[in-house]
Amino acid sequence: MASTLAQKHLRSIILNHVIRGNRPIKAEMAHQLYVLQVLTFNLLEERMMTKMDPNDQAQRDIIFELRRIAFDGENDPTGTEKRKAMYTKDYKMLGFTNHVNPAMDFTQTPPGMLALDNMLYLAKVHQDTYIRIVLENSSREDKHECPFGRCAIELTRMLCEILQVGELPNEGCNDYHPMFFTHDRAWEEFFCVCIQLLNKTWKEMRATAEDFNKVMQVVREQITRALAMKPSSLDQLKNKLRGLNYSEILRLRQSERMSQDDFQSPPIIELRERIQPEILELIKQQRLNRLCEGSCFRKLGNRRRQEKFWFCRLSLNHKVLHYGDLDESPQGEVPFELLSDKIPVSDIKSVVTGKDCPHMKEKSALKQNKEVLELAFSVLYDPDETLNFVAPNKYEYCIWTDGLCALLGREMGSDLTRSDLDTLISMEMKLRLLDLENITIPEAPPPVPKEPSSYNFTYNYS
Repeated sequence: MASTLAQKHLRSIILNHVIRGNRPIKAEMAHQLYVLQVLTFNLLEERMMTKMDPNDQAQRDIIFELRRIAFDGENDPTGTEKRKAMYTKDYKMLGFTNHVNPAMDFTQTPPGMLALDNMLYLAKVHQDTYIRIVLENSSREDKHECPFGRCAIELTRMLCEILQVGELPNEGCNDYHPMFFTHDRAWEEFFCVCIQLLNKTWKEMRATAEDFNKVMQVVREQITRALAMKPSSLDQLKNKLRGLNYSEILRLRQSERMSQDDFQSPPIIELRERIQPEILELIKQQRLNRLCEGSCFRKLGNRRRQEKFWFCRLSLNHKVLHYGDLDESPQGEVPFELLSDKIPVSDIKSVVTGKDCPHMKEKSALKQNKEVLELAFSVLYDPDETLNFVAPNKYEYCIWTDGLCALLGREMGSDLTRSDLDTLISMEMKLRLLDLENITIPEAPPPVPKEPSSYNFTYNYS
């Protein structure tokens, strides 16, 4: 007890007077903090390398306690006996690999008994979180349940590898983490944060049992990226991990791949430039096809009355814009016969957007509405006429402004076009470079060899 209090007092002094002190931490002090961190984690080595004895009743009681907390609560008396089949069902719901005798799951080292210690700490100290994770997954029947027991064991092994439990300190290394000095049970609390992350990532990936290793790889990347940011507390670690969701990890991977030297080499840049016109033509055709399908727009008015609609679509030969009023919002395409008005594309002079639109200048109330202003565009055509639009959403706005610019032979400059262009070029580049994976692409093409001094080596067919 006295030893525990002394350790707690020492940790508090280091945290408040060294790590959070007024003086900057020099290299020698940073190294000493790193050494202390390594030696502290090495105290876990004995439990990490201890196999569970399936015949040890005290150790088996810990597994019984995990089952009791999850499924029986406080109301189940210790002496209550259940049929073996019911225990097996509970152990399966807890996510153990061996449902009949889960003690066998802890016979591999590492992580050995350390994994069971972590699970018990979570179950007792963060009981609500433990019960939520277990019951949330045990009640699922769509093959997307996250096996708590298996995940906790594998996660413990992973954390031991990341924090190098059992390894000696490296000379000259200053890689300490301030957050591990903020809690007396920092290792266990770190595990509790990471098991919640694992459960969250499993759901984001909609993973099944077959995806177990993929999920663990993503979680390892999330944890190592968060630790590299050197969070000063466990709460700050949670915030960092919250920002590193599965979608963000995919985005970071993509960004890092594209910024690699290979993707910046002259041959790759040249390939990208060659592909871009093809992709732009593909986007252009998609925009024009959408204009041929047509869209419904609301009529704007100052008075409060029943909403009216109008429909506009491009002819299949891309030469005429057909439009007309409707009594109600249509379901699907509207036939050309029902659209009484039309504008020849050859008469269109330009397309204007936002505050440059005539109907935004006329209606001061609409001009003040930023949302409407961002969705407004107008077609200016001979003789000095306009066709005014307010798109139902940003996507339709981008489709129509891009399509009309394409009709006029102008550049498609919407955010949607830029996004589509990046996505499609990236996909096309990956497909074309698939066979060159792990092959270094030279900066320049190999030189053409000199002509031979004679051609006497040629074969005379005569």
